[in-house]
Amino acid sequence: MTLTKSEATSLAIFCRVVDNYGDIGICWRLARQLQREHGIGVTLWVDNLHSFRRICPAVAIDAEEQQLEGVTVRHWRDQAGVFSPADVADIVIEFFACDIPPGYIDAMAQRDPKPVWLNLEGLTAEEWVEGCHRLPSTHPRLPLTKYFFFPGFTDKTGGLLRESSLEQQRRQFQSEPAAMAAFLAQFGVTQADMASLKVSLFCYPHAPVAALFDAWQGGAAAITCLVPEGVAEDAVQAFLGTEAKAGAALTRGALTLRVLPFVAQPDYDKLLWACDLNVVRGEDSFVRAQWAGRPFIWHIYPQDDNLHHKKLRAFLQRYAADIDSLSAFSLRWNGARNAGMQESADWPALWQAFQAGMPDIADRSAEWQGQMLANGDLASNLVDLCRVVAASGART
Repeated sequence: MTLTKSEATSLAIFCRVVDNYGDIGICWRLARQLQREHGIGVTLWVDNLHSFRRICPAVAIDAEEQQLEGVTVRHWRDQAGVFSPADVADIVIEFFACDIPPGYIDAMAQRDPKPVWLNLEGLTAEEWVEGCHRLPSTHPRLPLTKYFFFPGFTDKTGGLLRESSLEQQRRQFQSEPAAMAAFLAQFGVTQADMASLKVSLFCYPHAPVAALFDAWQGGAAAITCLVPEGVAEDAVQAFLGTEAKAGAALTRGALTLRVLPFVAQPDYDKLLWACDLNVVRGEDSFVRAQWAGRPFIWHIYPQDDNLHHKKLRAFLQRYAADIDSLSAFSLRWNGARNAGMQESADWPALWQAFQAGMPDIADRSAEWQGQMLANGDLASNLVDLCRVVAASGART
């Protein structure tokens, strides 16, 4: 098997939606890019079509199989099912070590030639991933070999998801203030709001949103916060004094809060591009914020024993460099502390320091983008690995 656009190469991605939107967001972006830019026929197996529809409104939640933007989407209901070798794709990707149905794996072992089998891992800045990226793992009982593919921030990893036209689209959009204003106007953003500091807010429920709202509300600078419906629902509802539905808005002190509907992925990119600061969560929006070229704050997915704090610090060590205000704010936003940091956060002071450092953070964002672009894009790096494995025949 070779991977060229002239051949009908097939690929299957198995995705279990753990983080409501982030997991399917990553897989959906990857599926479309592999189809559009590499000419690969992609089947995306998804277990939660309801969450999928939040970021792709065209999804039919009652369909067993459907075609969306050139990708075949199949509802992954359970681990049952009987599959034949003819059902198996040339390339099989399991996202974040999800368990592929046993019947499908048995059919993979019967297929000739064997498929290229990859485990697409979660993104981390920890150094150990460089040694594990592209490593093989032999199946304990079947003649199959799986390869680990790690996204990352160095040229010794798989890089970050990025479509080939993304940078050009971003630059064009951000060079046209009228286009940004028109885009935001559909969410009720006024000309007065455009003159304020515009912040998009996407976080997990345990984020200290209420304390941040208080700091913004009592601050000297006008802030317009745009939050998708269902995000930070308790804090948003408490601020509004009413149900946090799309279209709801209120100004208190220096803070104007507007609730947005969930939007499709292309419009979410535009939202990130149009805002001055983006608060993002998980992996998908985290990566898109890096390509937006704007300052951002990351709310990392929580893990047992605070393992996520280690991952957060690993990223901040690479990204924040010597911008202390960015590190301090990010750590407290995620419930972590540096040595000597007070247990109770002074959010007005943290925000004031962060806001004062935003010019330096913006400069760092541009510098970081250049570094990430040099690593290539994840989809192309993944295809290159598949080509190497296929050519070597090292699949059994």
